Amino acid sequence: MNTKGFYVRMRLLQNNTRHYRNADKSNFCSRYFKWILWFSLSFYFFSSFLITNNKPTNSISRNTVSKTKHSRALIEELSLLKSTHNPQDTLKGMKVYVYDLPSKYNTDWLSNERCSSHLFASEVAIHKILMNNNDIRTLDPWEADFFFVPVYVSCNFSTVNGFPAIGHARSLISSAIQLISSELPFWNRSSGSDHVFVASHDFGSCFHTLEDVAVADGVPEVLKNSIILQTFGVKYKHPCQEVENVVIPPYVSPESVRTTLKMSPLNGRRDIFVFFRGKMELHPKNVSGRFYSKQVRTEIWRKYGNDRRFYLQRQRFAGYQSEILRSTFCLCPLGWAPWSPRIVESIVLGCVPVIIADGIRLPFPSSVPWAEISLTVTEKDVARLGDILGDVAATNLTSIQRNLWDPDVRKALLFNDPMVEGDATWQIMVALSEKLDRSHKKSSVF
Repeated sequence: MNTKGFYVRMRLLQNNTRHYRNADKSNFCSRYFKWILWFSLSFYFFSSFLITNNKPTNSISRNTVSKTKHSRALIEELSLLKSTHNPQDTLKGMKVYVYDLPSKYNTDWLSNERCSSHLFASEVAIHKILMNNNDIRTLDPWEADFFFVPVYVSCNFSTVNGFPAIGHARSLISSAIQLISSELPFWNRSSGSDHVFVASHDFGSCFHTLEDVAVADGVPEVLKNSIILQTFGVKYKHPCQEVENVVIPPYVSPESVRTTLKMSPLNGRRDIFVFFRGKMELHPKNVSGRFYSKQVRTEIWRKYGNDRRFYLQRQRFAGYQSEILRSTFCLCPLGWAPWSPRIVESIVLGCVPVIIADGIRLPFPSSVPWAEISLTVTEKDVARLGDILGDVAATNLTSIQRNLWDPDVRKALLFNDPMVEGDATWQIMVALSEKLDRSHKKSSVF
């Protein structure tokens, strides 16, 4: 029995030896073939590398790349990377706590329907959008980077002239700060440096509609450490921006824009050459001797009121956005303050904005290429408007319009609800994420 077992083991050993000899031959051939294959592939890719790098970098366009299996694989990989992009990466994981203030500071004012739809309504929109955003908003104040204080100051309208009456603004904000600082520790621990307010009216954090009074009053002492989101901004030194601030666009209803755009495409027929509808002044002097619009609008009316190229209207018209959609150039002169909702309305409706407000600082310059989508005319040159716009129409108008119709540009100036990546509220959040050094939470971690 043992002999038979030994015999079997020997036969297996012989078979294995023969197998290993054959395997050795096979392995040798296999290694030789792999070596030749490796050398060939290396030579091929090295040659391709030399050829590709010797070509001019701009000689290959998207239209000339052949869609081989490799290019398709690359496109699919890039698409996958894009689809897995996390918007929170851009915002650096930032969290915002929204104070739950008594309704007298905000929602009570919404009984007036204009409050949430007029040009100053960004204070309402930002509050509402943050309340509905679970990615940025946190319910735990201890994990917040910033604290949003929702006080509406532009919702009280004068029954005399229909303009916001903001005489109550300073006392209302001071009252809100007293409340949050007495009930929670977050204001006191940072002296308000990580707290955010909205000042969406004429001269922002100075809280007055007339510049000389606003300058005399200045920024309230209680807000000087905080961050103000304000429509007012200029490139020169001004008391009303001597506070940490982010320039934001005036509010234009996204719903009204969508309704208007259903009527006609952006690149449709534009039979109005130059358009403006608004206050032009019947008399050059008003409001205690102050000159409205620094007399710029008066000069436009006097110079071009009878010019057929200019469609200038004083009366209000509910459907005036349809006129913007028909216009090539839309005049955006200063009013009491440099900014105007016409700038936003013109851009989102495809009309080239003609900005006449010396030294104005415009919102979101890193996302909105202002120089490529608008024209700037100095206040002293309004008498030359006809010649200036005529020259542009004859030269680079098509290029400006093409840039203007970029959907990302239009999106950046509208407050969508819910927030959309790239829109106005998103741009504000990005601006805040660049100020994280003001966050008490972040500074404590560091």
